[in-house]
Amino acid sequence: MAANVKPVRREAQTFKERLFLPAIIKGLGITFRRIFKKKVTMQFPEERWEVRDEYRGAPVLVKDDENRPKCVACSLCEYVCPPKAIYIVPDEIEDPEHAHVERGPAVFNINMLRCIFCGLCEEACPEEAIFMSKEYALWGATRAELIHDKETLYELGGIRPDPIKKWSNK
Repeated sequence: MAANVKPVRREAQTFKERLFLPAIIKGLGITFRRIFKKKVTMQFPEERWEVRDEYRGAPVLVKDDENRPKCVACSLCEYVCPPKAIYIVPDEIEDPEHAHVERGPAVFNINMLRCIFCGLCEEACPEEAIFMSKEYALWGATRAELIHDKETLYELGGIRPDPIKKWSNK
């Protein structure tokens, strides 16, 4: 196999190339030109990116304009969720403050470690109670912190006015 090896001749370096000084000056020139350009580094979390309208962030639960939960625990979002990240336990509502609906979720958990942010839960919800937020910074020190319960989901979702006012006559 030694017969197939072809030696490669390297040209000798010039005196200028051996000094490395021109290469250092060229590198410093590039550095000084970049110092005065616009900065691309963002100071997160003080500065945040603008997300487009099409962005699908974390799913959240919302309340109506009277601060009442909109979810009626129909479990359609749990059914259509491909990775089975949503867990709902329906319960009857006895509270007169929530007399506009007969039932709601006793337990509503979304495992954000499993969620693939597909938006099928938002599409399946007949009450428009679950929405994909614009939030992209989800974090937790433990796995348990990334399982969002009902209270956390309502806190992240806030209030979204209902343009149809389904329950106004009840």
